[in-house]
Amino acid sequence: MTSTQERDDLLSELGLDAQNTAAIGRVLGTGNIERATERPDGTMEATIRINEDEIAWDPAILVLPHGGKVELTVINDDKNTHACLLPSNGDKKFLWLLNHSKGRATLDLDGPGYYWYSSPGGNDEGRGLTAAIVVLGEVPPEARLDRPDQPRR
Repeated sequence: MTSTQERDDLLSELGLDAQNTAAIGRVLGTGNIERATERPDGTMEATIRINEDEIAWDPAILVLPHGGKVELTVINDDKNTHACLLPSNGDKKFLWLLNHSKGRATLDLDGPGYYWYSSPGGNDEGRGLTAAIVVLGEVPPEARLDRPDQPRR
């Protein structure tokens, strides 16, 4: 677990703490932030979990260095059953997570931006079981809107 200062420093380094950069750090103000690891083939991987009695994803913000494939291991350490509805190009991925279980999902997130995921069962989302995957990078020129550059800090 990181200290508050370490979290603030990492949010600042990644540009997630201010408007018109990556713009997510102030939305999810609690929880951990972690970076996915990248394998030599470019596939990224990470583990996210629900800790016992916390009703929160850990990390709350997962950062990918670029778009592409990410393999997630999702662990439910809680005493209750939850689910995980994940974003992915083409189709969302759904994992049913019995208490003290784990699942795996391969996502394709090819564009920069932030992608929300949650546990849609019961009132999990309302109780805070919502998190984000932030994909760093720039939009390719062919996908950019024809408008003036936006201010960045």
